[in-house]
Amino acid sequence: MSEYFLLPLASLPFPNIDPVIVNIGPLAVHWYGVGYIVGILFAWWYAKRLVTNPHLWPDGNLPMKPEDLDDFIVWAAIGVVLGGRTGYVLFYDLPRYIAHPLDIFAVWQGGMSFHGGLLGVILAMTLFSIKRRIPTWTLFDVVSAGVPVGLGLVRVANLINSELWGRPSNVPWAIEFPNGGPFTRHPSQLYEALLEGLVLFLVLRFLTHSRLKLKTPRFVGGAFICGYGLSRIFVEFFREPDQQLGYLLGTGWLTMGMILSTPMVLAGVWAMVTAKPVTQPQAA
Repeated sequence: MSEYFLLPLASLPFPNIDPVIVNIGPLAVHWYGVGYIVGILFAWWYAKRLVTNPHLWPDGNLPMKPEDLDDFIVWAAIGVVLGGRTGYVLFYDLPRYIAHPLDIFAVWQGGMSFHGGLLGVILAMTLFSIKRRIPTWTLFDVVSAGVPVGLGLVRVANLINSELWGRPSNVPWAIEFPNGGPFTRHPSQLYEALLEGLVLFLVLRFLTHSRLKLKTPRFVGGAFICGYGLSRIFVEFFREPDQQLGYLLGTGWLTMGMILSTPMVLAGVWAMVTAKPVTQPQAA
């Protein structure tokens, strides 16, 4: 009898959760969309808490007003959506959208790229900071600190949608996805939710509140970029590559996610290594 309990599980059951939370007339509210919305709202709320805490800033000088972040949230949302969609079209499925250009606007069919969304938000932050005369890297640090929560929520929504699943595996926690073929697979969405979401948020929280790294502009932002890149590269070894791309260069392991994440790691390391503490109060 004891040997029975030592046997590994064949797989974990797929969580049969409807991707649609509720239908309101012709409008369908999806977990995926809610993940984005909650993530953006959390990052906005968390950033406001950071910029109103004098203990976190050089000589207690706050770098911006909370009202600045109230205005920036609209810029951020536009940057995420436009950048994320554009990145997916360009990086992951360009031939399809060249053949069917109207599909570019069918965002309800899925297809968002984190790397594209990041570029969109960086552009939005740069333009907004120049307009408001806020130090650009400081705005990036503040916004980055809360972003991992949204990343984690969206990855859980990917699991609910039965998309972006992992490679075939017989680990005890493998899941047989409804549209993943007759295989048990790594729940790579949960790996990403853990690393890109919970772990990265806690690391950044440690840097902002214990190490007081907001006093060193671009260190927190660099840690976020590097941490996401490393997490994504690691999980790509367990994640099934996009069907239309497969493994690149005939390697059997190299994916587009790895290629796009490698410059992030290098840029993040550069930002942290070259970051210097503020010696004079920053202009508000």
